[in-house]
Amino acid sequence: SFLLFRHHDSRVRGFYNVCRHRGSRLCQSGAGTLPRAICCPYHGWTYDLEGRLIEAPHMEGVAGFDPADYGLKPVAAETWEAFLFVNLASDPVPLHETFAPLADRLRDWRLGELISVRQVVYDVRANWKLIFQNYNECYHCPRVHPRLNALTPFTSARNSLMSGPILGGPMMLAEGIETMSTGGRMCGPPLPGLGDADRRSVYYYSVFPTMFLSPHPDYVLVHRIERRGVSDTRVVCDFLFHPSAAEQPGFDPEPAVAFWDEVNRQDWRVCELSQQGVASRSYEPAPYSNLESMVAAFDQCYLERLATGNNRG
Repeated sequence: SFLLFRHHDSRVRGFYNVCRHRGSRLCQSGAGTLPRAICCPYHGWTYDLEGRLIEAPHMEGVAGFDPADYGLKPVAAETWEAFLFVNLASDPVPLHETFAPLADRLRDWRLGELISVRQVVYDVRANWKLIFQNYNECYHCPRVHPRLNALTPFTSARNSLMSGPILGGPMMLAEGIETMSTGGRMCGPPLPGLGDADRRSVYYYSVFPTMFLSPHPDYVLVHRIERRGVSDTRVVCDFLFHPSAAEQPGFDPEPAVAFWDEVNRQDWRVCELSQQGVASRSYEPAPYSNLESMVAAFDQCYLERLATGNNRG
């Protein structure tokens, strides 16, 4: 649990939501506005929004106690475009370095301007790695996603980022299809700034280990992956549109939401079946298909993180 403060200067500061005295949670609400300080509900230790301990009742006579030694424990927090990331590593890689491969590729989508108009939450009985592997291949698409495959045939996939923490690339929309929706029609005008090629493509990027980023011609779909247990994952999906589209009379994101709800539930089903199967003592992995090169790349990234202790994850 973290405290994330955004000050008047817009800079985000992150801390563990843990009082330094007896470990009580300091804040229970999910969001809101704080005064100049946050007070522990247990014994009244009080911290300013820089994490400094500014009041500790009845601690004046405690030998060797110095409030400067008991500030909130910090956690790295940075923003990239419209997104806020927390990193628990002791020596985290700067966020701009992680997202450098996408900086030029996604500039025309103006992600920082987009707003979430719908959010859908799923609890999946499968390990997060199975969900990542499933996202990174379309070998399963003709059988599992017939409607998706009709809109973007699996043979049109082109991987442009093939190693490292960010993997993926574009798929071409079929003739006469405008976007990924129940009718194949856009829910609003194309996102401002997109060229002709991007209006005919959908991009799929997995960002190790917490995010899928899927830019469409008229919206951006984001999957946030929350690891809740060995065989439990929460997936939070946000549908991002440009404010100018959302403000139009009659705007309706439901064709996109309904389409991806169908596709997501199909994916979760096969991921849950895989979770059940890989738990069997009889399971031995078979070779990957040539259509699963991104699955192998994800495996390699995961193994590299294990080998380095994930201390800069």
